[in-house]
Amino acid sequence: MNTPLKLAARLGGVLLATLTLHAGAADLRIYSAGAAQSALNEAAARYEQSTGRHVVIEYAPVGTLLRRLSQGAQQDAIILSAEAMAEAETKGWTVPGSSFALGIVAVGIAVKEGAAMSDISTPDTLRQTLLAARSIVYVAPDKGTSGKHFAEVLQRMGIADQMQAKTILAEGGYAVEPVARGEVELGVQQITEILPVKGAKLAGPLPAPYGKTTVYAAALSANANNPDLAREFFNYLRSASARAIFVAKGFQLP
Repeated sequence: MNTPLKLAARLGGVLLATLTLHAGAADLRIYSAGAAQSALNEAAARYEQSTGRHVVIEYAPVGTLLRRLSQGAQQDAIILSAEAMAEAETKGWTVPGSSFALGIVAVGIAVKEGAAMSDISTPDTLRQTLLAARSIVYVAPDKGTSGKHFAEVLQRMGIADQMQAKTILAEGGYAVEPVARGEVELGVQQITEILPVKGAKLAGPLPAPYGKTTVYAAALSANANNPDLAREFFNYLRSASARAIFVAKGFQLP
């Protein structure tokens, strides 16, 4: 039986993408799910400009972050899906009562900019589009929220075996980048990870009953070196100006 290809180095270069703004000993250090990358980069930059603080953010799929947290990795703040955050709280990796919702993201499908838009507006047209596609890429189910959900969608549709030979599994980063380059026909990822990719266009969210929205939340790390700095940044993220950034990048307000 054919198995999906693994794609890592070509998708974002490395597994962990890091935003480092003037790194130093007193930095605010954050682990974040990739779905928040576009919005969080801009919010962190504006926070730095207004406060003079320094922010270092490491991005990775949720599954990767949970493994690193289980190994005792030190960060000041954590941004995860609500489901993963609940696990982090249960295992004592966050400060009790510190978590709050940042926003809500839907899973969508991307095509190359300029290509004919695929009809995915109904369950039937989504199924037809997927079966007709020459190739498709999404995050490996054991790595990210969108990939786990989409693999379940294919099973529910009864087409998982038919899709397997033309499926590429991304290890992290912006999975739809090969769609933008014209190397893969369709890409599936959180909408906030589709919109920033130049050359890729959002065809739309997955239709009901296959759609999925995910709440992303932030929390203070239990082993934070700079907890007061993290709380200050959280206060900024709750502000109207920061919320506007998240909405502009594809989040819905919680």
